Amino acid sequence: MIISASRRTDIPNYYADWFYRRVQEGFCYVRNPMNPHQVSIVRLSLEVVDGIVFWTKNPAPMMERLGELSGYPFYFQFTLTGYGADIESGVPHKREAVLPTFLQLSRQLGSRRVVWRYDPILFTDRYTPDYHRNAFAQIARALRGATDQCVISFVDTYRKNKKQLEQLQTYSLNGAELEAFVQFISETAHKNGMKLTACAEQTDLTAFGIAPSACIDKARLEELGGFRLKIGKDKNQRPECGCVESVDIGVYNTCPNGCRYCYANTNSDVVQQSCRAYDVKSPLLCGTLAKEDRLTERTVRSMREMQTDLQDLLKD
Repeated sequence: MIISASRRTDIPNYYADWFYRRVQEGFCYVRNPMNPHQVSIVRLSLEVVDGIVFWTKNPAPMMERLGELSGYPFYFQFTLTGYGADIESGVPHKREAVLPTFLQLSRQLGSRRVVWRYDPILFTDRYTPDYHRNAFAQIARALRGATDQCVISFVDTYRKNKKQLEQLQTYSLNGAELEAFVQFISETAHKNGMKLTACAEQTDLTAFGIAPSACIDKARLEELGGFRLKIGKDKNQRPECGCVESVDIGVYNTCPNGCRYCYANTNSDVVQQSCRAYDVKSPLLCGTLAKEDRLTERTVRSMREMQTDLQDLLKD
C-alpha cells in the first residue's frame, strides 16, 4: 500500500505532529468523503506501507523529525509557484521562506526525494504568460540540482473553485500562444536539469518534451525502496492521471493555505470550523468519532514483489 499525505490537505505544513504520532502508533482513522459516518482504520506499519507521498507547499514543520520515517520510502510533491498572497494567502513568502525550505529539504534528503510542482498555472491580468515565464525561469534556476523533475498543470474548474476563478477573471491560452508558452517552460526546465511532466492534462504535450506525470510514481518508490511493486493505475483518479493506487489519509476542508484555485476546500468558514476540531491525539484528522460512526478496518497489504522473476534471473 502507498500512502498519499495528502491530495486533500497540507499535512506536512499543518498536521506534522499528528502524522508522526500516527506513525508511532501504527494506524490512523480516515472518513469516507462520500459517506462521512463510514470510518476506516488504516494501518501504517512498515509491514504494509510500501511508500509515502507527501503533498505540500511548506514542509518546514516536518523537517526536524524526518528521521522518524526511517525504513519508509518517501518523497515530497512540493508546490512552489510565483503567486502572491492574493492567490495563496496562507503560504509563506516564496523567496524568503519557501525557496530556502525547498533547498534545505533537498540537501537533507537528496534531489530524488523532492519533486517541484509549478501548478496549477492560471492566467489573469496580473498573472500573464510573461509573468509566469519570468517566475518559472527564476525558480528553475534557483532549484537547479535540487530536484530532477518539475510537474506542471493548468488550472481546472471545479464546483468548489468556480466562483473564485470567476472573481479572478481567469482565461486560457489557445493555439500558437499556448504552444509558445509550453515550449518556453519545457526548454527552461530541461536547461536546468529537470524532466518536465504534466499532471492529468487532456492536451498531449509530448511534442514539447513534456511527458504525462505519475505524481504517485511507482518507479520512483521502487528506486527509493530497492524493491519492485506489483501495483496498478489508480482507477479512482481522472482518466488522464498517471498515478498508481494509493490510500489518501487527508480530509477535505482542513487546509488553511487559502489558495483561491483549490478544489479541496468549500470556503474559509468551513475550513476554520474543521481546524478547530483538530486534536493531535485523535486517530482522526480534525475530528473524533461520533456514536453514529461505523468503524471498520481497511484491508491493506504490501504490494512488494517477493520473488525475482525468471526474466531478471536470465539477465544476471
